[in-house]
Amino acid sequence: MSGDLRRILVVGASAAGLAAAETLRREGYDGTITLVGDEPHAPYDRPPLSKQILAAQWEPERLGLRTAGDLGALDLDLRLGATATGLDLAARTVLLADGPPVPYDGLIVATGVRPRRLPGEGAHVLRTLDDALALRERLGPGLRLVVVGAGFLGAEAAAVARGLGAEVTLLEPAPVPLAHAVGEEVGRVLSGAHLVSGVDLRTGVTVSEVTDDGVRLGDGELIDADEVLVAVGSLPNTEWLEGSGLTLGDGLVCDEYCEAARNVYAAGDVARWYNPLFGTSMRIEHRTNAAEQGMAAARNLLNPEARKPFAPVPYFWSDQYDMKIQAFGYLRGHDEVAVVEGDLDERRFVVAYRTGDRLTGALAVGMPPKAIRPWRQAIAARAPWSEAVRSSTGAENKEVDRG
Repeated sequence: MSGDLRRILVVGASAAGLAAAETLRREGYDGTITLVGDEPHAPYDRPPLSKQILAAQWEPERLGLRTAGDLGALDLDLRLGATATGLDLAARTVLLADGPPVPYDGLIVATGVRPRRLPGEGAHVLRTLDDALALRERLGPGLRLVVVGAGFLGAEAAAVARGLGAEVTLLEPAPVPLAHAVGEEVGRVLSGAHLVSGVDLRTGVTVSEVTDDGVRLGDGELIDADEVLVAVGSLPNTEWLEGSGLTLGDGLVCDEYCEAARNVYAAGDVARWYNPLFGTSMRIEHRTNAAEQGMAAARNLLNPEARKPFAPVPYFWSDQYDMKIQAFGYLRGHDEVAVVEGDLDERRFVVAYRTGDRLTGALAVGMPPKAIRPWRQAIAARAPWSEAVRSSTGAENKEVDRG
């Protein structure tokens, strides 16, 4: 273990940052750990915001990642409601909006992302607990809600709002929602659930601005709404690192060990690192990856002589209406999609994804976890496509999409 790390600073008090802090203690680190977060809340879980919190099935108290006692046991210098504004690599200090600079010997950046916004005022976004509660307060029978963006976040929010009786219009610029991520045929299946549930889904349309009465489309058409939710992607929180000397490019750029500079590591949504399992640089905005990467960054910071590449099989899940969606791997940029179990029309299936000559992903809808688990193992083993799919025992695989 590195002996010169008397003070470790973790910037970002969500899943990745908390996982890093816990791992430092678990690995025997007894120095000072400062955990800085820009929200006033103790670390909490974000995936339920667009599901259980928005649907009023849970109250905020259930979101806490750890109890007050558990946090106390970590002996942290916990600074909530504190925003990082700059980094001085030479002086090894982080500047805060309020208060003196915070010195460090080792730094883990876990500042996450923020929602993209559209021109105009008054639209909701959905990233923080306060965001979710503000939208939840407005949802109910008869409310006219426009959701801009039919990605996973927008789709989940649209499903919840429709379940609460709202009149939902879902706007998406792509011809097929989520096609870039899961393929056109699977995207059509997922978007079909909105249509049968009474959502007014409009694809191939752009929104130019939010207005006082709804949204204005790129062609000038006005769509009236009582409330608007903008879910058009996110931006990594790296502005505070500009001018620091670190490499920025759709995130904080790191190597396969999650290292951005000597004794500076990154984890979670803000980190763009080289994943040797897939041979490419990636930035993953999923809860499981945040925790796993926080742990990996902490271990590699503490033990530079025994560093291990962070080479996970990414995992994500989504709940929409009665659909449970689970996926492993890196689906973007795939060349082919094949049904390996079930039936698309029944919204109960497993599909596999090919990139080059390798199996690189698998996605299941309406299936038990055991149906997709073996595919994760095959992805981790770098299984050739022909071995994993074409020659799988008893499988009659149907190709549904070629990239």
